[in-house]
Amino acid sequence: MGVGIAIAQESPSGHSPPAAAPSDPGVSWPAGAQPAPNFVLRGENGAPVDLRSFRGRPVIVAFIDPVCRNLCPLEAKVLNDVPAALPAASRPAIVAVSVNPWNQSRSDLRLDAQKWRLTPSWRWALGGYTQLANVWKRYAIGVQVHTKTLAGVTVHEVDHTEAAYVIDAAGDERALFVFPYRTEDVVRTLRLLTSRSSSSQR
Repeated sequence: MGVGIAIAQESPSGHSPPAAAPSDPGVSWPAGAQPAPNFVLRGENGAPVDLRSFRGRPVIVAFIDPVCRNLCPLEAKVLNDVPAALPAASRPAIVAVSVNPWNQSRSDLRLDAQKWRLTPSWRWALGGYTQLANVWKRYAIGVQVHTKTLAGVTVHEVDHTEAAYVIDAAGDERALFVFPYRTEDVVRTLRLLTSRSSSSQR
């Protein structure tokens, strides 16, 4: 499940993205104004996912529930279409930080890859609750967990801020998109970053 525009105004870490109105899904920052908080989590293959390792190329950091069947698949579709709309040299990595540490098994992720038709640009960033909660807080992502026991089985239902950050090749946050947003909005931002980077190198 996803909460469309529940962006925290300020997190305990001091990270304070501007609020985005439903009619304006994107907000942005100039280069160097807001370095992206680093994190090291676990990828779907068990290898570390270190945000710093993507320096030199743009990255989209999204926050996704692997077992969501509501808004997350729609957001994944939007993100999946971004790399195909850009030249190979400027295609971003997509790092999907899990918001559901209880449901991120290999079988969950395999089902997502199949159902959501995830592209090679997509990488999961997984971890335990404490690890993930630290990343959510640093990126001002609201996560609410509702725990129920059904027939003796504990079930965790997750509501969360449905948002994605665009991070430039230098590791700075440059834009925040709150769902619903469109592929073309993200592509436009990435093209602008690429054109500015090319101009500065001349």
